[in-house]
Amino acid sequence: MEIAYFGSFLVLIFVSSVLGEQIDSLELKCLVCEASIEEMKEALGKIDPSSLIDVGGYQLDENGNYKSSKVIAKSKSEIHLSEVIDEICGKMENYVRATWKTNGTLTLLNLLDSAGGLNSKMSEVDIIQDSDLNKSLLHYCSSIMEENEDEIIEYFQEDNVESICSSIGLCRKIQSIKEDL
Repeated sequence: MEIAYFGSFLVLIFVSSVLGEQIDSLELKCLVCEASIEEMKEALGKIDPSSLIDVGGYQLDENGNYKSSKVIAKSKSEIHLSEVIDEICGKMENYVRATWKTNGTLTLLNLLDSAGGLNSKMSEVDIIQDSDLNKSLLHYCSSIMEENEDEIIEYFQEDNVESICSSIGLCRKIQSIKEDL
């Protein structure tokens, strides 16, 4: 009987420590930015590379025919990129805060893999329970995308997506800390 009480006490201590753990909001914003950009890259990667869009001009020639000034890949279209940005934060509903069991580092984990099954990395992390059921991830994503939409579009158009979160100032401090370790 005493063993059962002791075991319950240990579980209570563990749950309390995980629930009471404070998360650095700057680090969390950086992780949300990185996860959102990865989701955008995945969404844009599904677009047929030969899919092109007419942009610019919208003028008629002397015969009344549409005259396009420029044709670009759909994945580089400002309108399409803006639509992807508007939809991408919905993917944050599948993410949870967690820490890697190996080193205790905070991470965001998508509960689903690309095929829609359970993520195989679930056994490698400890999920952090929080009072808002990870709704703050959606809020952070929406805020990041809204405040930085023009810059994000520009980086995707230039194929310079690897350092977006650092370039817009969300991961600088975190990256320098990681480099120091």
